[in-house]
Amino acid sequence: MARRNVLLIVVDQWRADFIPELMRRKGKDPFLRTPNLDRLCREGVTFENHVTTAVPCGPARASLLTGLYLMNHRAVQNTVPLDARHFNLGKALRELGYDPALIGYTTTAPDPRTTSPNDPRFLVLGDLMDGFRSVGAFEPNMDGYFGWIEQQGFKLPPRREEIWLPEGEDAVPGATERPSRLPKEYSDSSFFTERALTYLKGRNGKPFFLHLGYYRPHPPFVAPAPYHAMYRPEDMPAPVRAKHWDDEAAQHPLLKFYIDTIAKGSFFEGAEGHGHTLSEAELRQMRATYCGLITEIDDCLGRVFAFLDETGQWDDTLVIFTSDHGEQLGDHHLLGKIGFYDESFRIPLVVKAPDIAGTRGQAESAFTESVDVMPTIIDWLGGEPPRACDGRSVLPLVRGERPANWRTELHYEYDFRDVHYSAAQTSAELHMDEASLCVVQDADYKYVHFAALPPLFFDLKADPDEFNNLAEDPAYSDLVRRFAQKMLSWRMIHADKTLTHYRSTPHGLERRDPQSGAAVRLRTVT
Repeated sequence: MARRNVLLIVVDQWRADFIPELMRRKGKDPFLRTPNLDRLCREGVTFENHVTTAVPCGPARASLLTGLYLMNHRAVQNTVPLDARHFNLGKALRELGYDPALIGYTTTAPDPRTTSPNDPRFLVLGDLMDGFRSVGAFEPNMDGYFGWIEQQGFKLPPRREEIWLPEGEDAVPGATERPSRLPKEYSDSSFFTERALTYLKGRNGKPFFLHLGYYRPHPPFVAPAPYHAMYRPEDMPAPVRAKHWDDEAAQHPLLKFYIDTIAKGSFFEGAEGHGHTLSEAELRQMRATYCGLITEIDDCLGRVFAFLDETGQWDDTLVIFTSDHGEQLGDHHLLGKIGFYDESFRIPLVVKAPDIAGTRGQAESAFTESVDVMPTIIDWLGGEPPRACDGRSVLPLVRGERPANWRTELHYEYDFRDVHYSAAQTSAELHMDEASLCVVQDADYKYVHFAALPPLFFDLKADPDEFNNLAEDPAYSDLVRRFAQKMLSWRMIHADKTLTHYRSTPHGLERRDPQSGAAVRLRTVT
């Protein structure tokens, strides 16, 4: 097979309902301007029911790049190490003859058994996953980015993060219509784009794999000019939430913890107070800024796409666009990526496979998950996804062929054990191994199982915004039981299967094909 190119675009905190193509398909006004993403949707397949299988960033990216569910890779929270034994996309690409380049970050803490406790990587939220070659690092501590700004001649303040404060010394931190102090030429989105173009030009037409990561539309929610004023708050969709935050908090103790503790300062540089105090006007302004950051990324992608066009590489490149997770944006009186709501877990997935033309511009409604990205890339490059992989290649779906045994529900997990910036586990008086939940949902129902807290069950047809918990309603007891059984079966089927297809026999080691059961003799006893 001829060598091929792969461009994997991973943005941060971009939720699925802020994709214009999906807005159009749902009959909504596509108020966002994303001409380059629109082009990708026209030339590829847009997945309508795609989720990350874990949040926040570290667990989400571990699942994306290993193809493993949270219950198997066990990098369950930001700062929790990823076991070195796990195979990942970078290592798989090396087996296929690629030197996988990465721009951005993976938020991966190293296995402490492979290094010293004094390793500086344990001082930060996460570092780079083994197997990839960094050609534009953002972590640790964004030093590469801030150094680049200074090298461009822009003088940083003593506290470097203040570049994301609104323009003007008297600007009050918080939801604002003002631009950041940093010109767009020096934004992090511009930095990643410059690194991408530098790498691609350096390849000089040779085959490549590039993980192109972008930090946005992740907070702080302040956009550079002109993106800060590109969207009007009054044009933004209103937040989906109960009239008062107390009503939401009463639904479940985990929600109460987050509503009580989420700080504005995590989303607006220098702001004080709690997120649930944001008014609807402030939330609409925050969403307008969020959209501005999205359009800035789209403009940056346009530069990368244009280079691939000019050099004749676009038609030879598999392009996958996705995000690590979503963002609550004030829905349910929450900010960030937490819990079990769709706003945190539903994310974009667009796949343009240059050798598959029949389905271009179409949407696919099959249930897909972030663990499917790794096996899709390996499949397209002619490799074989590892036996342990929990995901499946979506290339049959891209071809317009839905396998008969494709999944019938979406699955995702969340671990809320204490980390240095959040103590949900302690608040709930749980052991760390009890602080977790998992979700199974289809088009009609959603079941949320907690290891040691009350469950939740929603009738999505009657209550699409998930305000009414029916877990204890006798009329739904059979459905609750059925979905709990679905979840148990899912966990049993996807328990670690790395070696379960091997057998010792009187004739030596054999390996059985997981699909057909046919045996392959690996060693003959003489």
